[in-house]
Amino acid sequence: MTIPKKSLGQHWLRDEPSLTAMADAANVTPEDTVLEIGPGLGTLTQVLVHRAKQVVAVEFDRELAEDLSARVMASNLEVVQQDILQFDLTSLPPNYKVAANIPYYLTSKIVRTLLESPNPPAITSLLVQKEVAERMAAAPGELSVLGVSVQFYCEAALGKVVPAALFTPPPEVDSQIIALTRRSAPLFTDVTPKAFFRVVKAGFAEKRKMLRSSLSGGLHISKEAADALLIKANISSQARAQELSLEDWHRLTLSLVE
Repeated sequence: MTIPKKSLGQHWLRDEPSLTAMADAANVTPEDTVLEIGPGLGTLTQVLVHRAKQVVAVEFDRELAEDLSARVMASNLEVVQQDILQFDLTSLPPNYKVAANIPYYLTSKIVRTLLESPNPPAITSLLVQKEVAERMAAAPGELSVLGVSVQFYCEAALGKVVPAALFTPPPEVDSQIIALTRRSAPLFTDVTPKAFFRVVKAGFAEKRKMLRSSLSGGLHISKEAADALLIKANISSQARAQELSLEDWHRLTLSLVE
């Protein structure tokens, strides 16, 4: 029996309805190439190889990677023993899809790698901590840098909740599937991602403070200059970062670059 490694955040999931829901969330079809991150014992891999044209399974754990081809005997499976953060996403065909039960501690890094890749996936179905899934799909009032980043590039939809008890070993919290569908066109065409996220990160730098203070510190400008930016963008100086919509951040970015 393969023992999950705590250091790698491994939690095995064998629940068939949950695995099926992950493949469903990625809308996997017989024409698709699917990237699976951290296939582990191959329970999701088994579902994917029956649906997809090709499955590329990237596994960091050498022992698991070596065993996977024997666990899942399929001609359309390619196993790559590598850190997903080092994997060349441009080696995959355009509009590939992602389905993965990923280690909690790597969620933000993996999401950022996928979103910012020159060859991003068309749809990404991830099983993550329920709280993190909710943050990705949050509305203004509950937004974070993660939520703004995800929604800048994708449309986010929450899926099935997977209770902790269905995993071996059970994690401390429940998980949830989230589907990220890449936008067919950029959300904003008149600002660069670099300029947009410079303002967003400055605004969230001290999220407990009002925006005028956060922007002043994060952009290295006076509070008076921050007030002027907020007035120009028609945003209250009393507002806090989590309250702003993506459109608000867009106007704020334009106010800075104009």
